Amino acid sequence: MIKNSFIFIPVISQKKKEEENPGSVEFQVFNFTNKIRRLTSHFELHPKDYLSQRGLRIILGKRQRLLSYLSKKNKIRYKKLINRLGIRDSQIS
Repeated sequence: MIKNSFIFIPVISQKKKEEENPGSVEFQVFNFTNKIRRLTSHFELHPKDYLSQRGLRIILGKRQRLLSYLSKKNKIRYKKLINRLGIRDSQIS
């Protein structure tokens, strides 16, 4: 647990105060993205960790559903989030 906590403290402290609401879609997508990046680096060392691969697919699905919800509700917030995290090409005009 200690290893994970010191990695995310500087990243979260850079966020604005209004975006630190743990219930907001942006915060949840941000956390899922951090988990995804951490797991993908884990797979470079452990390519046969199939249980973690399943967990990664679950997290990817959750993030995809949240991003889909956000794109339907507020396209401006969606575009800002996508550009800031650099996870997709913005295809919505």
